[in-house]
Amino acid sequence: MATAGFPRKSVDVAGVNVTVPAVGRPVCVNGTPWILYLLEECVDNVWEYCSVVIGLVSMFCFLLSTLPQVYEAYRNGKVEEAMSFGFLIFLFSGDLTSFAGCYLTSQLPIQVVTVVFYIFTDLILVSQFLYYKIKNSSSRKSPFLKWMCFMWCGAASIILLALPKLLIDNSPTLDTQSPPTSRSVEITGYICGYLASVFYLCSRFPQLYKNFQRQSTEGTSYLLFALAMMGNGTYGLSVVVVLPALRGSKQSFIIKHLAWLIGSLGVLLLDFFVTLQFIMYRKNKSAKSSKPLSIPEVEPLLCEEVELSML
Repeated sequence: MATAGFPRKSVDVAGVNVTVPAVGRPVCVNGTPWILYLLEECVDNVWEYCSVVIGLVSMFCFLLSTLPQVYEAYRNGKVEEAMSFGFLIFLFSGDLTSFAGCYLTSQLPIQVVTVVFYIFTDLILVSQFLYYKIKNSSSRKSPFLKWMCFMWCGAASIILLALPKLLIDNSPTLDTQSPPTSRSVEITGYICGYLASVFYLCSRFPQLYKNFQRQSTEGTSYLLFALAMMGNGTYGLSVVVVLPALRGSKQSFIIKHLAWLIGSLGVLLLDFFVTLQFIMYRKNKSAKSSKPLSIPEVEPLLCEEVELSML
């Protein structure tokens, strides 16, 4: 899943309605209070407000996207037959590099926390895949395997719950006297953003091939891809909506968000092909299941023939 980042504007002191007190901390005068408190962004016009709301919708879709697949895998217990391990690994690698990009480019704290949640859900999907693969390939049930998975998920939960707090505490404050992020670190962060986009794009191809090889999408939840499509679409829209309100260069703004836009819109296009597979293979499944319905109509005729021959 592509990271739902909020479009961050380059601050132009001469053009933004911001006053700077003696302590050096900028204060937003006409901005929306809840956005200022939650996202530390000064939003003072309708375009920026719509961009933030759409960005929150995008983030919410991504947060929910993996949960239906977790439930589907728990319900049928055959996740290794339905899901491609390459899909899970590329998805996990994309979220890791996206987290590195968000941290190195000093993105919003809520974005860092959200990416950590993505990594957590990825770990659950990978753990489920490995658990059911080992369990289904083994001839006897092993209680040690179950306890090992519980301990692994518990340890990962504790680490990932503590990680955002540590990162936010160690992040630079909003004080204008603090030194800015070095250019090399920022460039490294954007390189990580492009790598994340490549990983996200590559994640769909193993799953597309897996579905084509099986001629079926059984065992995978379509909500995983539907919510990802909604998240990627709304993220691209949140970037486009804010363009009329920009006071700086629109070209530099697009370049700054280009890596995440490529990942979001590219994955959105590939998920349309996944949707087509769900439609096509569902028709094949319904056609196969309708064939045995003609058997009960034949059975009474055969019984009548047997009774006539006995007479």
